[in-house]
Amino acid sequence: TIVRCAWFMQNFDEYFLLEPILSGEVALPSGNVPEPFVDAGDIADVAVAALTEEGHAGEIYELTGPRLLTMEEAVGEISKATRQEIRFVPVSLEGFVRAAYRGVPPEFLSFLTYLFGEVLDGRNSHLTDGVRRALGREPKDFSDYARDVAATGVWSKAA
Repeated sequence: TIVRCAWFMQNFDEYFLLEPILSGEVALPSGNVPEPFVDAGDIADVAVAALTEEGHAGEIYELTGPRLLTMEEAVGEISKATRQEIRFVPVSLEGFVRAAYRGVPPEFLSFLTYLFGEVLDGRNSHLTDGVRRALGREPKDFSDYARDVAATGVWSKAA
């Protein structure tokens, strides 16, 4: 069984986008390319099903959320859920690398350069039925993710 995924929703609350969210400004070189953000919980549920249930052998599950969003739209969803102003600022890849260079390990900066320079080119701008085929239910929507995370307080500036 093969499980493949695009951008994790959790990049916004557990990883490198948390600090920019907390600062109120997310500057990324993502252009207007829509992504099918997928919830890590959906990925885990598919993996558990594939490992513990019959009927998944030989399947290829491409996992996406239920709709495409640009980075700007995703940040807007988080802003709405938190009731805080969070701006999205489009920047060039070169500007992003210069700004990110301080405090970012070189190997991670190399990964981010690859990600924003090559992977976010529209190749993932489509939706799939992988979650539905594997689990018999729809994937989590980004607005539900944003609302659930906002309720935890992780995006609160006081946190």
